[in-house]
Amino acid sequence: MHLDVRTLRDFYYRNALGRVAQKIVRDRVRTTWPDTHGHTVAGYGFALPLLRPFLADSRRVVALMPAPQGVMHWPAGLPNVSVLSHETDWPLETGHVDRLVVMHGLETCDNASALLDECYRVLGPGGEALFVVPNRSGLWARSDRTPFGYGRPYSRGQLEAQLKAHDFIPEDHVSVLYQPPSTRRFWMRTGPLWERVGRSIPAVMAGGVMMVLASKRYPPTRRGIGERVREPLGSLAPKPVAKPV
Repeated sequence: MHLDVRTLRDFYYRNALGRVAQKIVRDRVRTTWPDTHGHTVAGYGFALPLLRPFLADSRRVVALMPAPQGVMHWPAGLPNVSVLSHETDWPLETGHVDRLVVMHGLETCDNASALLDECYRVLGPGGEALFVVPNRSGLWARSDRTPFGYGRPYSRGQLEAQLKAHDFIPEDHVSVLYQPPSTRRFWMRTGPLWERVGRSIPAVMAGGVMMVLASKRYPPTRRGIGERVREPLGSLAPKPVAKPV
């Protein structure tokens, strides 16, 4: 189940709790990839809140949004880099992406296996993908007040097993958003404290969002996946009309 793009926009850009979540997750993404100079960075789902730091130094930034969700112009006041796409048929060349962020995409996709195959296809050699998903043990997955309360939440073991089955190598993981998903003044004011405490004793507290960094295994171990090369524009690719003489 995909949320509407307007619902996601309102949460991250017009809601106090959403702006807090945006900053915490985005700072962690930037810590993971501090330098993307000359790289192509892509996001799938609703990864806009995490992509802005990469606009300045990356070779190219692309925000892919699934058709059931909808698309919006982004970034505001700058040339648009967002594009509407099929869930499992992205308008990107094979091996073109260096860094990929998936948020609000994997847990809501109708065919997670095909989506991971598409992630693998667009990543180049040495490419890395960061999957941001609801933590099954966290409070955020149990509340429908935030976008992380929709779709299929994951445990670390579940996500890493699925990634390994699709020729990804899990490299690192971290949990964030330890504060309760509430806009009450007490929880909002003590949010930074909950983040520090949660990261110091993760065995006791469960973060609302789990982030798993994975690299692309090459050559692939699954038969046939290395031959999955399609036209980047899919059905939109121009075709000759006249018959050859």
